[in-house]
This record gives sequence, structure tokens and C-alpha cells, in this order.
Amino acid sequence: MSCLFPVVRRVLGVALFVMAASTASAQDAFQTFKQLDSTAKMPKLNAFSPNIGSAAIPSPARTVAFEARLTADGSPMQQGLSWRVFSPIPGADGKLPLLATAEGGSADFQLMPGDYFVNVAFGRAGATKKLTVEGSGDMDRQVLVLDAGGVILNAVTGSDLRVPPKDLKFDVYAGEAREDGDRGLIMADVAPNTVVRLNAGTYHIVSEYGDINAVVRADIKIEPGKLTEATIQHRAAQINLKLVSVEGGEAVADTAWSVLTSSGDIVAESVSAFPTMILAEGDYTAIARNKDKIYQKDFQVTAGRSADVELLLTQ
Repeated sequence: MSCLFPVVRRVLGVALFVMAASTASAQDAFQTFKQLDSTAKMPKLNAFSPNIGSAAIPSPARTVAFEARLTADGSPMQQGLSWRVFSPIPGADGKLPLLATAEGGSADFQLMPGDYFVNVAFGRAGATKKLTVEGSGDMDRQVLVLDAGGVILNAVTGSDLRVPPKDLKFDVYAGEAREDGDRGLIMADVAPNTVVRLNAGTYHIVSEYGDINAVVRADIKIEPGKLTEATIQHRAAQINLKLVSVEGGEAVADTAWSVLTSSGDIVAESVSAFPTMILAEGDYTAIARNKDKIYQKDFQVTAGRSADVELLLTQ
């Protein structure tokens, strides 16, 4: 999937936790920035002077070299990076003005003497550094350590039946809950088999199989410099409902369906002759309404075992 990380494989079950600034106002403004998306394209500006007032004395621009590493002892990254250089002085909108950008690996910027914020993003992972460019003297190469890794998410149901990608999605949340008890959403609707790049740390994953009640939550740990392959284990199956005149017969049209849990709660409804539903493992009751008659049948869902549930018109 990616040559940037060694691979770590992990399987996650239900409830399984896998451990695998110049002024104060400038600092505050920077912290209000949203996550920088590495896919955003902005024009590159190679030389500029920060807006430090009309009394500023012009000085020659200096070349400053930057590189980023996944870990402190890792090699410089050669691709996939997005660099952003900001002025430390907030604009009229309260945000720090973007001064220059670069995409790819290591980057060189022509910077006038002064203070800057430099951010590098690698997917959803990122690092920020405050930089002061002096008017004279040597300028060291600037190294930013991302302390980042990656994860590929997948899921199985039952013991080892792979969940079809079209029926599966993931949401990635912060590992720790906020004061209000909610977790910050980091990424939504992540497709399976997708490399997600994140800063090292623990994240809360919500996996949805279908769109009814097959939901699994798990915590995973992203390690710097490593790619984790995490497989969520669902306990669910696909159920096909039919109202028929004889066993194995054609589904009767113009049928409305309701599916109830064993406690009587409605979990799904449909108006279809042959609805397909993905349900979590457990006991259910199917209710079919056709014309002025109602039919019902109790059935059981076993993880990983797809089944047809037929209701007879003659029952």
C-alpha cells in the first residue's frame, strides 16, 4: 500500500482496545486554523517580505531549506508533503496570512529576515515550527519531525468473512473525549483499503456495516513510522425478506416491511418486494403489510450467515 511505513497487522473486536509564535494574539490565531489538507493546491510564492510596517529596512531574501521526517531518526521524506509558510501577524480576519507553499518532498524558500510559522502536512498528520530568519549568519537546514504513521482499515463478519467494501465505512475520532463527552471527528466516511496518515497516538474508530444497526467501535494506536493494518470484527449478516405465496416462490409486490428487535423496537422499514438489510446478530421479527393484511415472522441473524426470510401469504 505504501513504501513509507513497515506494516503492523491487528485485528479489533467489539470493545477491543489496540495498543499497537511572536505575540499571544498570533499564537491564538494559529491555533484556530483547521487541519490543512494535503490535496489543496495553492500558488507557490518564492520571495516575499512579511508585512512588518513601512519603517522596515529592506534586506536581501535568504534561502532557507526545509525537510520533514516521519520520526526523529528517520530519513528525509521525498514525496507526499505539503508545506505552508505563514506570517505571525494576524490579518483583518484574525487568521495568519499564508505567504508561500510548496508540494512534494524537501523544500527551499526565499524568506526575508523576520519571524514565520512553517507547517508541513502529510495527509492528516502535520507539524508546525516557529522560525526566525536572521539578517546575517548561517541558516541551518530546518528539520520538522511529523511523528506520524498510517493505518489501513478493513472489517470481517463472523469469523473471517470479509465485509464487501461497498457496504462498509469508517469514521475516525480523537482518542480522548472532550469536556462535553463527545470526541472530535477527524475523518468521516473513510473507505476500506485506504491509507490514512495520522500523527502518532490513539484514535477511536467507528465502523458501520450497512446503514441500520451493525456498528462496531474500537481504539487503535498509530505508531510513528509504521503502517497498521487494522481489521474490525463485526457480528452481522445480510438478510433478504420476501412475502411469497409458496415456499421459494416469487416475492409479492406492493409490500411494506418493518423489522423489530426482540424488545419491540423498529430498526428498519422498507417498501419493496424484496428488501435486503444488513442486521447485527440477534433475534428479530419481520412484519409484512400487503393490501389490508399483515403477516409476521420471528427470525434470527447469525454473524456471517446471509439468509432469506420468507413469509407465506397462507400463514
